[in-house]
Amino acid sequence: MNKKFTFLVLVLLLGLLPQVSTSQVSDKEIDAIVKKSMDNFTVAGASIAVVKDGKIIIQKGYGVTSIETHQKVDKNTIFGIASNTKAFTAAALAILVDEGKLTWNDPVIKHIPEFKMYNAYATNNFNIIDLITHRSGLAEGAGDLMLMPTGSDFTMNDVLTNYQYFKPVSAFRTEAAYNTVLFLVAREIITRISGISYGAFIQKRILEPLNMNNSCYGYSKTLNKPNVSKFHISKENKLNIEETPNWDNKKVKDALEFDFVYSNAHDMTSWMLLHLNKGKYGPDLKQQLFSEKNLQEIWKIHTVITQSKNPRYHSNFSGVGLGWGLKDINGHLQASHIGGFMENRITLIPDLNLGIMVLTNTSFDGYGLINAVTQSILDKYLGLDEFDWIKTYKDWLNFDNTEADAVVDKVWATIKTTDTKHLDLKNYIGSYKDPWLGTVEISNKENKLWFESLRSPKLSGPMYFYKANTFAVKWTDFGMPDTDAFVMFQLDEEGKAIGFKMKGISPITVPSNNYPDLDFTKMKDN
Repeated sequence: MNKKFTFLVLVLLLGLLPQVSTSQVSDKEIDAIVKKSMDNFTVAGASIAVVKDGKIIIQKGYGVTSIETHQKVDKNTIFGIASNTKAFTAAALAILVDEGKLTWNDPVIKHIPEFKMYNAYATNNFNIIDLITHRSGLAEGAGDLMLMPTGSDFTMNDVLTNYQYFKPVSAFRTEAAYNTVLFLVAREIITRISGISYGAFIQKRILEPLNMNNSCYGYSKTLNKPNVSKFHISKENKLNIEETPNWDNKKVKDALEFDFVYSNAHDMTSWMLLHLNKGKYGPDLKQQLFSEKNLQEIWKIHTVITQSKNPRYHSNFSGVGLGWGLKDINGHLQASHIGGFMENRITLIPDLNLGIMVLTNTSFDGYGLINAVTQSILDKYLGLDEFDWIKTYKDWLNFDNTEADAVVDKVWATIKTTDTKHLDLKNYIGSYKDPWLGTVEISNKENKLWFESLRSPKLSGPMYFYKANTFAVKWTDFGMPDTDAFVMFQLDEEGKAIGFKMKGISPITVPSNNYPDLDFTKMKDN
């Protein structure tokens, strides 16, 4: 009877276990998905790699590297992977943990004594996992103005100490809010422990062992390579080629080392296979870059995110791993991450032994393409019915941009009709200082206020009166759209400015321009 009962339990359990899909998808099917997406999104160029069961299903390029040269994209075309570099940071830390040089729960101050957060408890207890799991308690994008726009004079010392001036918006370790700058602190730990720069560590300990020979860390390393994609922005179904952001600021002593990995479909295949093979690589998988134990740590939810129910995937859990976003789809773990700038996405389904990577050279519409392509391919491997992901993401992008544009257009329309006769610009002119962004000069240029940051010169532009004590500043050279800001002056009893705060005009102002942590006070005249 016990044997029958045991057998019945096993049958019931097996019936409840997620069934591994046996669906096979051909390179022609994938090629058709990408081509259809390229026809529907305004993207200059893209590249794709799909691996399944240890085999390469497709590696291929589409479109052009530049709308000026019209050079064709192929599997070796180099793209910046932006925030997908975060997974490289996690892998580098895992290597050091395997070597016994640190533990995941080491307090940051054990390795960087000068590190400071917004209160003593956070400073003393902030550990390495906290750095790379977006659970700091700060607002999304806090500190990004030290990175964007390019050309500022911020150093690693600024990154390590400026967070003491930031105001938390949630309790420490309770909510997820995306933060890139704290990953730079993790990079600094890698540098101090290894004795070489973060970029050198990535090159020597990850790219070279995996034979990712056409990949590199840092935009400057791509300048002598012949097959590098240029950066484009799509707006209103038109493409504009933009200057590729370069954080290699040689003019500043101890300049902040912030950049990302540049790679291609061919090389990133090795990166996906490394993870699907549980940290193993090389002929017959006899070499181990990082341990399976640490991969389990990387792919464990450390920060929970509220999961929106999607009946298509029956997802119940969602959260942040170490450099990866994690969720369950139809009973399978999905590890995925998106990179901005040149929009790209990497998605791994370990128990399907499946990896999908899509690279583009285009912001905005590139976001729609990488997600539509990934979801369409993923659905086929999951054996799901057809779903129009292209329309879904086009509608989403159009709605998002249309709503945001309407808000911005209304602001500038108001500015055009606002009476400015009562303004005395002298009441606003002067030097203002924020504890971490430093000094901003408000001056009069051609009978118009002018905003100029001394530490970040591209934060510069004319100011236009909006309402009450608020002006709108239009940046002349920020390098990204939807970044213009309100400057809201505080006045004394005589009507003279004594300080100001800022916030983005557009509701989709990118996190790099999250202004709420700025609090400027007017400096006394000499």
